[in-house]
Amino acid sequence: MRTSAFAYPAVNLLHVLGLVLLLGAMLLLDLRLLGVGRRLPMPEVSALLTPLAAAGLLILLGTGALLFAADAAPLLRNPLFIPKMACIALGVVNAIAFRFLWAGRLARWDSTPPLRARLQAGASLLLWVAAACLGRLLAYM
Repeated sequence: MRTSAFAYPAVNLLHVLGLVLLLGAMLLLDLRLLGVGRRLPMPEVSALLTPLAAAGLLILLGTGALLFAADAAPLLRNPLFIPKMACIALGVVNAIAFRFLWAGRLARWDSTPPLRARLQAGASLLLWVAAACLGRLLAYM
């Protein structure tokens, strides 16, 4: 990463692509889970957006590891790095828990959305936006 003039910028651009895929899909999915756009059936929305979010997360994890390897020492000293990693870890755990707990009930979501599931969707929204904001602010701290 450090020896190429193009590697770091290329990986950084791929990281942004992963962020757009993950954050865009998660924002739309979480908003739908919270009740926005109820005319769109929840199972279809989830089937469309979940693979995009997963692809974005995989791109982010791969490119993030490469970016971290290039600047590990400064990143570890940055006070925003650990909170960013915590938001990512909590976001992933929340998403897995959500799938485990609620995936089979999405068809009934519009008639009886469980409060706990909506709270999870709200937490997801906050965690992914916080991770993205903290990641962007890393460059300025």
